[in-house]
Amino acid sequence: MRLLVIDGQGGGVGKSLVQALKAALPRQEVLALGANAAATAAMLKAGADMGATGESAICYQCRKADIILGVMGLLQAHSMLGEISPAMAAAVSASPAEKVLLPMERCGLHVGGVGKQTLEQAIQGAVAKARELVEAGG
Repeated sequence: MRLLVIDGQGGGVGKSLVQALKAALPRQEVLALGANAAATAAMLKAGADMGATGESAICYQCRKADIILGVMGLLQAHSMLGEISPAMAAAVSASPAEKVLLPMERCGLHVGGVGKQTLEQAIQGAVAKARELVEAGG
């Protein structure tokens, strides 16, 4: 399966997702896509198998993905301090991939029925869902 982790800004959330995915699914290839070079570098350092940066890479890879992981702001144009372009948000939204997204209220998106949780709890939940999807599809 083709797993994409998409992040921006400093890449901290993406880095944590990559580390947790590689621990839970050590043989699974993980592609890191950064809205900027710093985010891509952080995810590669965390163990991603490959990485690419920018709008073109994100838009292209979303078409080929099986699972996309990141924060909910990926669905919203101009989130992450403006790093997520309308084209990036549209590519994530339109992708046929399963989306496993973390509810981060910093992007101004709130999910009813989801209580407060730490970033670590959200990451563990996302990784558990990704593992379930990989095992069901692979």
